[in-house]
Amino acid sequence: MARPLSSGAHGEEGSARLWKALAYFVAPPGAGVSMLNVLLKSHHGEREEFIACPRLRIRTKPFPWGDGHRTLFHNPHLTPLPPGYEDE
Repeated sequence: MARPLSSGAHGEEGSARLWKALAYFVAPPGAGVSMLNVLLKSHHGEREEFIACPRLRIRTKPFPWGDGHRTLFHNPHLTPLPPGYEDE
């Protein structure tokens, strides 16, 4: 006697209906709540104080672009380099 290994073997219509309902009624509100959370929790303007601790910004090898210290999405106001912020 063979045992069915797929989850849809015991009623494919119910399973498809369940996943369709989840895709339409659970995923979009969940994504909306997540976006709202990010927008409400994000704060702009103030940056953290620079702490000259070498283990916080370890570079084992340089980045393949620019001078090797700046990340791909480098923000000179918010992202410190190993010696400190650029505009200080």
